[in-house]
Amino acid sequence: MNADFNDTTRIPSTDWRAYRGVLSRRIFAFLIDYAIIALLWIPAAVVVFFLGILTLGLGFFLYPALFAIVAMAYFGLTMGGPSQASVGMNVMGLKLARVDGRPIDILTAVVHLVLFWIGNALLTPFIVLIGLFTDRGRLLHDLLLGTVMMRRDVL
Repeated sequence: MNADFNDTTRIPSTDWRAYRGVLSRRIFAFLIDYAIIALLWIPAAVVVFFLGILTLGLGFFLYPALFAIVAMAYFGLTMGGPSQASVGMNVMGLKLARVDGRPIDILTAVVHLVLFWIGNALLTPFIVLIGLFTDRGRLLHDLLLGTVMMRRDVL
């Protein structure tokens, strides 16, 4: 029996314990994930350097968007994968789920990330504050996409 989902409806758990402490865990997961993305950016920058040489300079135009490309690939492959969580989320015992019970796909994971970036660019102090007043600690981009962050360790 999957502890995170009700087996009959595949809807995320309604048990309040599945959402206790999620906001603070999300912050630490964010820090872990962006440290990993920064480390992944280094070999990607080396590859773009050689690509720039091979393409007679055209590849160098990838540098301004390289961090975003690496982040989108990282979150798309990890959150859109079988674990439904990035490495930082796994370390903190979290997973992302849709409220309708369908699995997170790569496109949803990337859109979740982009909405997070847009929300931070426009509403930086309110991103976490929204989570304090919504059901299950959902943030703005969770509400827009119909997703919820929940703990893995709660039965």
